[in-house]
Amino acid sequence: MTENVLNFIDNEWRASSATEYLDVVNPATAELLGRTPLSPVSEVAQAAEAAARALPEWRRTPPTERVQYLFKLRNLLEEHFEELSRLITMECGKTLEEARGETRRAIENVEVASGTPILMQGYNSEDIARGFDETMIRQPVGVCAAVCPFNFPGMVPFWFMPYAIACGNTYIVKPSEKVPLTMQRIVGLIEETGIPKGVVNLVNGARETVDAILDHPAIRAVSFVGSTPVARYIYRRSAENGKRAQCQGGAKNPIVVMPDADAEMTTKITADSAFGCAGQRCAAASLAITVAEARDWFPEMICDAAAGRVTGYGLDEGVQMGPVITPQSRSRIQELIGKGQAEGAGVPVDGRDPNIRGYERGNFIRPTILADVPIGSEVAHTEIFGPVLGLMHVNTLDDAIALVNNSSHGNMACIFTSSGAAARRFRHEADAGDIGINVGIAAPMAFFPFSGWKESFFGDLHGQGWDAIEFFTQKKVVVERWPKEWSRKF
Repeated sequence: MTENVLNFIDNEWRASSATEYLDVVNPATAELLGRTPLSPVSEVAQAAEAAARALPEWRRTPPTERVQYLFKLRNLLEEHFEELSRLITMECGKTLEEARGETRRAIENVEVASGTPILMQGYNSEDIARGFDETMIRQPVGVCAAVCPFNFPGMVPFWFMPYAIACGNTYIVKPSEKVPLTMQRIVGLIEETGIPKGVVNLVNGARETVDAILDHPAIRAVSFVGSTPVARYIYRRSAENGKRAQCQGGAKNPIVVMPDADAEMTTKITADSAFGCAGQRCAAASLAITVAEARDWFPEMICDAAAGRVTGYGLDEGVQMGPVITPQSRSRIQELIGKGQAEGAGVPVDGRDPNIRGYERGNFIRPTILADVPIGSEVAHTEIFGPVLGLMHVNTLDDAIALVNNSSHGNMACIFTSSGAAARRFRHEADAGDIGINVGIAAPMAFFPFSGWKESFFGDLHGQGWDAIEFFTQKKVVVERWPKEWSRKF
């Protein structure tokens, strides 16, 4: 019998009182893995109240003691590395190698957050005026929550959670209803660290659950990763309720290919960027812009790379790309490919409706190339979020930068070139928060913020590193005066 996913509230595993459930399905095999409860508002309130009760004692716990739980968690994540990676592949669909990379990034964030006793230090100045001293200290914000996406169930929560709890906040995680099993297992490992009651809570659900998080008065800060429309909605509703919010939205990431780029490596790296994780990542390349003579070699080479990529179940040996998450996602992606074709793009490599032997029920699309995508077309600006790479061409680097900056998104932009001058100019002028020079995925390490501009991010402070410390602490400035005649003499 398929088990229902549980909530974790006040260090207790609880069955939800939900009347509606969603199936958790392996996207490659269509195997039913579990059922996600659409937790009602009352269960969000229970989690918020548990976190609020735990907050006073947890914030008074010295940061050197708080991070001891992160040290234990880091070791547990290492011990269960393969188990977690396989679970990610089973419920999310990516290859096992990609899942291992995701798990490694989660661990790296725990390691960085373990430095919080130093990272959250304040500063002070003596004698700002005669006899006056001034100090800035950082204190926790309070109860915080994360609403997480389906595409990185093991990594994205760690952009936020370890920093939040290390800074003295208590926490609520709401994983994607499509992939709740990875986070349920991770919270089980957090429980094994012996962390105090109510510090970390897990509530499953969909929109009603999210709205309850956004509206609950005890929750003071919200982190989100997902599509731009939902990011805008969560940011607005959080702000209306007086909460801090950091909301990562969608992307339409361009790669600029200069004539002097290394042809073989540029092609390989671009293919990995566009088709890795079946294109379901906010840092995936979705447009490749050839400049001048780069058109003579890049389109043919990237088409060959796309056509030769091995698609199948991510746990099978030799598979390079897995399925997309749901049948609905597959239908949407295939419709957008058709839309691009109708708008004038060619389809030299068409991955629609493939037959993956042994996995006929899976949500598969093979890598697809849309050639000569018109600049004003819908597919030139819409986030497809699938294994589809559009090709465009311009004559100069000026034109390429203008095309990059014309996008309403600004998550990532990359350039492939042998010219330091071209690379430096692109780095300086491209309107995107994450820039790649001869790399296809400009995903920052855990000690840098995962940046994003324009409609790719709503907020001021991003996840990871210093930004996470800033987001999960509030500054307090203390001005002190101790005149000799007011002080008790000893």
